[in-house]
Amino acid sequence: MPADPAFYRPSIFEPFPGLTAAESRRTGGFSPAPYASLNLGLNTSDEAGLVARNRAHFLSSLGWHPAQLAYSHQVHGAAILTANGPVQEKGYDGLATQTPGVLLGITIADCAPVLIYDPVQQAVAALHAGWRGTAAGIAAKGVRALQSQFGCQPENCLAYVGTCISSAAYEVSEEVAAQFPPICKSPKPGLPGKWWLDLKAANALQLQQAGLRPEHIEVSPFCTWANNDLYFSHRKEEGATGRMLAVIGLQNEV
Repeated sequence: MPADPAFYRPSIFEPFPGLTAAESRRTGGFSPAPYASLNLGLNTSDEAGLVARNRAHFLSSLGWHPAQLAYSHQVHGAAILTANGPVQEKGYDGLATQTPGVLLGITIADCAPVLIYDPVQQAVAALHAGWRGTAAGIAAKGVRALQSQFGCQPENCLAYVGTCISSAAYEVSEEVAAQFPPICKSPKPGLPGKWWLDLKAANALQLQQAGLRPEHIEVSPFCTWANNDLYFSHRKEEGATGRMLAVIGLQNEV
């Protein structure tokens, strides 16, 4: 467990002091139920002032300011934006940058966050991978974006596939399951046409197929459904819930 229960720092990034990478949890904020308490989602019915206060609290605990955050209104697609500054865009589910002082952020509440770092070229990416984005190959596209934009080599990259709804709780239709390889799904016993889908396995597989070494990929052991006391779950809470932030960025040189 992390020292601060309000967020989790992926261990794979710990050797790099100039990098910030973290995933928020739902605790330690100021929002009331059903958004209790660290709701960081702008597109919820929570009070905007409380969300702003929560964001400032979370980011300051990491040593950052909200004005440094780059993010996009996500659309469950696979488009990736190169963010040279703290942009606020629409229509992108991935961001990449090589600019110090810019913190990339994606919101989550069952979908998988994927964070990537290349310590050689000093470049990062943050990806929002729901089933649609995962089926569209957003993890592999994120690796390719780092290659094309910043000259990154996949074998040098490190990645974190973050907390999302786990396969034990993520039931999907046969039409959705058909878009994923067999290793990432299993039929639900006694319910023909229903499947369990493993978003973590699907994104980890994409990263490996894109050239990342298996030992360079960390996968979260947590589940938004099973660990609902720590994480928001859109499915378990039937839409009336908050959002977490997964962030990654290169700190300004002192």
